[in-house]
Formats: sequence, structure tokens, C-alpha cells
Amino acid sequence: MRLVVPSAPGGGTDITARIIAPKLSEQLGQQVVVENRAGAGTMIGGEVVARAAPDGYTLLMGISTLAINPAMYKKVPYDALKDFAPISQVVSLSNLLVTHPSLPVQSVKTLIAFAKPRPGQVHYASAGVGTNPHLSVELFLSMAGLRMVHVPYKGSGQGIVDVVAGHVPVMMPSILTGLPHAKTGRLRGLGVTGAKRAGAAPEIPTIAEAGVPGYEAVQWFGVLAPAGTPREIIARLHGEIVRALNAAEVKGRLTGDGADPVGSPPEEFAAFLRAETAKWAKVVKDAGIQPE
Repeated sequence: MRLVVPSAPGGGTDITARIIAPKLSEQLGQQVVVENRAGAGTMIGGEVVARAAPDGYTLLMGISTLAINPAMYKKVPYDALKDFAPISQVVSLSNLLVTHPSLPVQSVKTLIAFAKPRPGQVHYASAGVGTNPHLSVELFLSMAGLRMVHVPYKGSGQGIVDVVAGHVPVMMPSILTGLPHAKTGRLRGLGVTGAKRAGAAPEIPTIAEAGVPGYEAVQWFGVLAPAGTPREIIARLHGEIVRALNAAEVKGRLTGDGADPVGSPPEEFAAFLRAETAKWAKVVKDAGIQPE
């Protein structure tokens, strides 16, 4: 079985896939291989799965860009709401606003105070154009009245390397990607993007409480199959995913890194995907981002 990750190694999607894949392999009695197919705003990996045989042997570790891309690109090689059979949302997690220690800021408020008189002078990294880490920053900039320069990478794993190295001073990766560096002091964690503080880092405030009231943006990862996959296969895979998420070692690793396991039913995940598509279309429109 292939679990296709549509982004580069090292990002939150990849980390999550590699946490659950071994447990699924154990439960199913056959190897589940994580395959990274990055590029084109995660559309390369998505197309691989959308065009695969609907037999349950090729799955997608879907990411928020499934709901974002229809608003970001004039041409998407698949219809996220028609070409996939949602199986289960796996996790929900905040992003983490991080800065390099060389940037003279200690909090969300001091970052705003530093960046506001320097429009277009502060750069921020992202996992790529139209990704959740990109639009989460754009939402932050819009609400805080700031203007920064976007530096897109081919995945959060590549972007965080340059932020840690000091080449780009700001990023908002998933907490899975950013928190380990904040804990070691290589980066400063200024705020989480969710509505509540992360259990893995309760000392870091939410961005809303730290200076931008009403701000909230979360990432999610979920497993989908090609459309047309038989219902009994979807049901079996959903059951195994929920079982894996409830396993102590999987749950412990995910929650320890700041992610919240979900395990939603297929119908609920499908409704969530529709709602997310509408939500991010509005964010893109309000931010004035033109589809490419």
C-alpha cells in the first residue's frame, strides 16, 4: 500500500504519515509505504492518487491545500470534492509563529511593532504558494496591518531549514515542524494559531491573546482514497485509522508534538472538506491574492 504525501520530507504532513504508517502496517498485515510526491502546491501528489485505481492500495495524506487550491489556481488537475473518497481526518493542529533569534522581537506584539514601520523589509518563509502556512501568515498580516515579503519553499521541511539558519527570519509552520526548534532555542515560538494553547507547549500564547484578537487558523491532515473506492474498503480503512490513532504510542507521539488526533467518519470528513473549501476561498479573496 502507498500513502502518498504531497509535500517534501520533514513537514507536518510527512511527520504525521510516518507516525501512523507503521501502525497501519502492523494492523493490516502488509507494508504501508510513505511516498513523498511534492510539487505544484501539493497538486502533483494529489493527482497521483486521484488517477490511481480505486482499490484501497493508493491513499493520499491530504492537507489543507486540498481546500485552498481551488481558490489559488485557475487550473487544478482534479476536483477535490469529486475525485476523492474521504476516509478520515487524522489530526488537527495549530501552526506556530516562529522567528530567528537574530530578529529583535520577543513576542507577537513586538514583532508587529518591528514590522509595521518596515513594510516590505521583513521576509517570511512558507511551505509554498497557497499552502496553509502561507495563507495563515497572510491572514495574520491582514489582521495586524503588516506587509512582509513571501519566500515560498517546496515544503515546510525545506523552509524551516533556512529559518533555523537565519536566511529568512519568520515562518508559520505546523507546530509539528516548528516546536522542536523552539524547544531547543534555535527559534523563538511567539504564538500558536489555534483558538487554544497547545498542550505540548502551554507556555506559548495563542496569537489571538498575544496581540491579534480574533485570529485563528489551523492545519489538518486526513486520509483520502480515489473516488469510486468501494464503501466496504473505505469503512475498513477508516476503522484501522481510528484504531491506529487510539494506540498509545501513536497518540502519545502526536499529542506530545502538539497535534490533536481526530479520526472522524468519512461523511463528517467530507462535510468538513466542503466547509474548508468555502472558508479559504473567502480568505484568498479578502487577501486580494490572484489565482495563478
